[in-house]
Amino acid sequence: MNSVTVRNLLVRGMLAGLAAGVLALVVSYFLAEPRVDEAIAFEEAHAHEHGGEELVTRAMQSTGGLATGILVYGVAFGGIAALAYCFALGRIGRFGPRASALLLAAAGLFAVYVVPFLKYPANPPAVGDPDTLNQRTALFFLMIVLSVLLTVAAVILGKRLAARLGNWNASVAAGAFFVLTVGLAYAFLPSFNEAPEGFPATLLWQYRLATLAIQATLWTVYGLVFGVLAERLLAPKPATAEGKAPEARATPVAH
Repeated sequence: MNSVTVRNLLVRGMLAGLAAGVLALVVSYFLAEPRVDEAIAFEEAHAHEHGGEELVTRAMQSTGGLATGILVYGVAFGGIAALAYCFALGRIGRFGPRASALLLAAAGLFAVYVVPFLKYPANPPAVGDPDTLNQRTALFFLMIVLSVLLTVAAVILGKRLAARLGNWNASVAAGAFFVLTVGLAYAFLPSFNEAPEGFPATLLWQYRLATLAIQATLWTVYGLVFGVLAERLLAPKPATAEGKAPEARATPVAH
């Protein structure tokens, strides 16, 4: 793939990421932000000390700040995913540009978010010890790296075993390898259960499901939009002259 095509795909990936970010912003505003407000209310009701005046108001955080963060993230995420698409295209099977984009989006959602989420789910305000924040953040990103590397390793393993075991058995073996190695990572990495006493369990899981919905929206919309844009670039439809019917096939004249 030449550099011009990579650059064009990168631009399209960033545009698709922006579109995905807009819809993820809507989901976040209506699903996650109300849960954040409830968690902040719980925190304030049980706080023994109140800090100084906040530098950024809650209203600004839930509107302008939220929009800026998600949209910038969407553009950056879209560009990175487009580069991954350039590398994966043609290496994951005989799929067209649109199908490859959807497969990449599904794999990305699973490896980048779902697998780390099952070990270190997102927490709303008031949940989590500030003293362990850096450790929890580092472990979460470590889990992302491990998940992505193990996903790539499972794909490579499946492709190498396919010629010997067949596609079905190779897929099962690669899947078993992934589940086993991820399970070992879950077992050996430390866990955290730092919800304060009395914090509503329903609120906690509503917030976590909302964050999962945001990521699912982001990746799904990205896969759909980027797939269309990539297909138009890599497999354009043959152009026809405007206003002209397709050229009729000549028929022999009987003599």
